[in-house]
Amino acid sequence: MSKPLLIAKNTELDLNLLSDWANRHGCITGATGTGKTVTLQTLAQAFSDIGVPVFMADVKGDLSGMAKAGSATSKMQQRLQALQLDQPKWQACPVTFWDVFGKQGHPVRATVSDLGPLLLGRMLNLNDTQEGVLQLAFKIADDHGLLLLDTKDLRAMLQYLAENASEFQTEYGNISAASVGAIQRSLLTISEQGGEQFFGEPMLNLDDMMQTDGDGRGFVNILAADQLLQSPRLYSTFLLWMLSELYEHLPEVGDVDQPKMVFFFDEAHLLFDEAPKVLLQKIEQVVRLIRSKGVGVYFVTQNPLDIPDTVLGQLGNRVQHALRAYTPRDQKAVQAAAETFRPNPELDTAAVIAELGVGEALISFLDDNGRPNIVQRALIVPPSSQIGAISADERQQVMQTSIVAGVYEKQIDRESAYEKLTGRVAARAADKEAVPQKGSRDEASVADSNAWGNAPAAAGPAISGRPAARPQAAEPQESSSGVGDTLKSVFGNLLGGGGLRRKDNVVETMIKSTVRTMGSQVGREIIRGVLGSILKK
Repeated sequence: MSKPLLIAKNTELDLNLLSDWANRHGCITGATGTGKTVTLQTLAQAFSDIGVPVFMADVKGDLSGMAKAGSATSKMQQRLQALQLDQPKWQACPVTFWDVFGKQGHPVRATVSDLGPLLLGRMLNLNDTQEGVLQLAFKIADDHGLLLLDTKDLRAMLQYLAENASEFQTEYGNISAASVGAIQRSLLTISEQGGEQFFGEPMLNLDDMMQTDGDGRGFVNILAADQLLQSPRLYSTFLLWMLSELYEHLPEVGDVDQPKMVFFFDEAHLLFDEAPKVLLQKIEQVVRLIRSKGVGVYFVTQNPLDIPDTVLGQLGNRVQHALRAYTPRDQKAVQAAAETFRPNPELDTAAVIAELGVGEALISFLDDNGRPNIVQRALIVPPSSQIGAISADERQQVMQTSIVAGVYEKQIDRESAYEKLTGRVAARAADKEAVPQKGSRDEASVADSNAWGNAPAAAGPAISGRPAARPQAAEPQESSSGVGDTLKSVFGNLLGGGGLRRKDNVVETMIKSTVRTMGSQVGREIIRGVLGSILKK
């Protein structure tokens, strides 16, 4: 059965978000200081109260107050009177704090392989050629059973590919050394921005986020993002990775009475800024299909125009805070935002957007039939938890009593690509040390003996700095001079005797010339025969 969640109210209507339509996604938009954070907190606490786990990024540190019960301050009393509401039951939400850097929450990590080349290429700001090389690195690592868990694994893999590019060229394609160098430099930059802490194990188990407490309330998972936001690409890629993991991790459930989880994507413009077309298509696909997994996605940003039309058209639940129209461009943005609502005959939507006060908004939620209601002007209902940050000691106390305390604090470094590749390099270095160096006397003797068909003789000492004489052959060697000896035995003394040398006569000169010609031809035929047999083999 659907549960109405009171989010805003005016003098005539209670504006409820229906739980069975909450997984049709939504957005919270408005200029800085208009009340988006309180609206986000009100929505998150409403979901938590009905047993729906929530994930949100805390970019300013204000949302940590959800871990502490609120109180009836003077401002709170004024808001309750304006809404004609009784004081709520002040209570905290069950909260789990997370932090990529492990300072303000439990460490949250992902492996390089799990992130994949597409999201990693987006994080590293690679061009198409560099992304292609990165994809080859992932492919070759998979084919050779090399785990890419952290940044040192990926760096070792890239170095291995660059050094052995010729071996992979035929099967995988060209691997440019320049592209490998560019990827390595980008990895170094990301590592300095916090990538070393983000990549590794133990990897985040999403089941740890989808928990309820003893009273059946969903846990609110708050990611400390004030430092992470200083690395916009790391921040947006991490949130998109989490969204993709939810899509792959959860089973199909179809239409449900309430979401399995609600995901708030704060500073959503960072996700779409300079995003390549293939990444935008992936985001659109995930947003469109994750609804069937029972997950609601709510984008939080300053201007609805920050969200592409293909994604904005899928956001059925809308909260629009004030937009300031000081310039022609701002006025155009206000008009565009007004046109995205279902018109209300009693409101000039564009004019109202510029007049809204802090904590006031234009609201349009889906009705019982899944259709957008006409836009209404209303005040946001305050949450029952504390508005504003808690102290550092209070945060530490929440972390120490968390359901995942001690699970992710110790990083694991098991055998992966780095260890295997460095082991291979060490083994090759040891083999090289065992083999005599080129140009050494022993190696020259071995090569010389092999060339002459003899076993190597023991090397003797050099005399007067000159190398030892080459050992005598055990058997006579065939050469072109051997043909001459054979003919000499046939023609007898016509080729010359063993006595004193005399001048050749005409017949002897002709015979010797013929013998030399025959020897050269026979030698060439022998050489061609030997080379031909080698090439055929």
